[in-house]
Amino acid sequence: MRVIESGDGASRAVELKVLIEAQRIGLPILVGRDATGAQRLFLLEHDDERLWVGRGAACDLRVEWDEKASRCHAELVRVPEGWVVVDDGLSRNGTFVGGERIAGRHRLHDGEVVRFGGSSMTYRLPAASGSATRPAEDMVALPDLTPMQRKVLVSLCRPLLDPGGPPVPATNPAIAAELVVSTHAIKTHMRTLFAKFGVEDLPQNQKRARLAEMAMQAGLAAGPR
Repeated sequence: MRVIESGDGASRAVELKVLIEAQRIGLPILVGRDATGAQRLFLLEHDDERLWVGRGAACDLRVEWDEKASRCHAELVRVPEGWVVVDDGLSRNGTFVGGERIAGRHRLHDGEVVRFGGSSMTYRLPAASGSATRPAEDMVALPDLTPMQRKVLVSLCRPLLDPGGPPVPATNPAIAAELVVSTHAIKTHMRTLFAKFGVEDLPQNQKRARLAEMAMQAGLAAGPR
């Protein structure tokens, strides 16, 4: 397993750049933060088969800053086309996926948030072959956007700019609540934005992240509440 740190005090823009570069490597990643709030990327490499997670020095994926995590808390196990997280009751405070405590094995899916004790990490899969993120300087000209579409992009990216928040874009209900419109209206705007930015053919679980990355690279993520 490889660990990549963005460094103390790194801006969200710098962290996003580090994450994009890491995703180009083509490995599954667990994205988390240490006690200082600095981003840590745990890359699950091809020769990794079983990895222990915990506070203890013997663990592969260490969360040494987290007093709520057990010394030997949980296990990550490679399976065909992915990974599972295993907690057979060894930890004191449990392992949670999507807010629900797991018992035994849970197959991880792209975008799921895993919590070991008090440490939350987002599981990210590499982009599909042929859909690797391009550098900002290689991007095509921005599409024409309505004022409302720009507001949707700002709201979509807001969690990515919130220090300490999970590195995932806002959900449609969250965007709808912020902009005081219906979730159905946001879904319509998102479909239009997927098409305008050329990401409509990506797998469903990659569209939002790719759109948010492109918006941030283009400077469209900043705006007033």
